[in-house]
Amino acid sequence: MAHGQVYWCIMSQNEHLHIIPIPSLVATLLHAEQVKGEPLIEEEVLAIRDTCPSVAMTDEMLSKVVARRGYDDIDPERVWEEWLAIRPSLTGEDAIA
Repeated sequence: MAHGQVYWCIMSQNEHLHIIPIPSLVATLLHAEQVKGEPLIEEEVLAIRDTCPSVAMTDEMLSKVVARRGYDDIDPERVWEEWLAIRPSLTGEDAIA
């Protein structure tokens, strides 16, 4: 899709929309932590989640994004817990308390 173009999606009444952070929440959190130079605290993680750019997607669109990305993003509703679980594998550091 070229920048500035608008595409419309016709949905059935049965389709569910997902609100998805773009770029992924895990990538956004990792970048924020790298910029900060130290582990993010819970309040920072929640603030990033609450203010990150997001789009609405159907199940089909979300499946395509996940396939293209190669991984599932962390759940925004469980952002702190999932960030603590995934962080050590991304940074090579021990989990923070």
